[in-house]
Amino acid sequence: MNTALISEQRIRNNRIRRRRELRRRKRAGILFLFMTILFLSTFFSLKIRAESNGHDEAFSKYYTSIQVKAGDTLWLYAQQYGNRQYYENSREYVDEVMLINSLQDDTIITGQYLILPYYRSACEKEQSSSISPVAGQL
Repeated sequence: MNTALISEQRIRNNRIRRRRELRRRKRAGILFLFMTILFLSTFFSLKIRAESNGHDEAFSKYYTSIQVKAGDTLWLYAQQYGNRQYYENSREYVDEVMLINSLQDDTIITGQYLILPYYRSACEKEQSSSISPVAGQL
């Protein structure tokens, strides 16, 4: 009878050990699956960003100071310096210029100095004197 109790205890211990081992394996499998998904999502998101950078050119925002010449308007500057990628229309650009320069309306005076925002491609080389209009103007 003593051996029967020992056998039953061994059987119970083996079941407990198998259950623990099964739980460990399940946890390891779930962890492996999670790590695989994380790795693949990171890998493919980097690949997508790299591909999109080749098609969509990145621009940086800069500011320049100009002196208003006779006949110039904020709308003319919107056509010259505005970029459709960042401004939906000329009105949006004019509003930003008015805000930057604390203007009450879009009236400007010859000889007045204004600060104008513009976007330039990160790939574009530095231009020393004047700023030319960028692609995608309004």
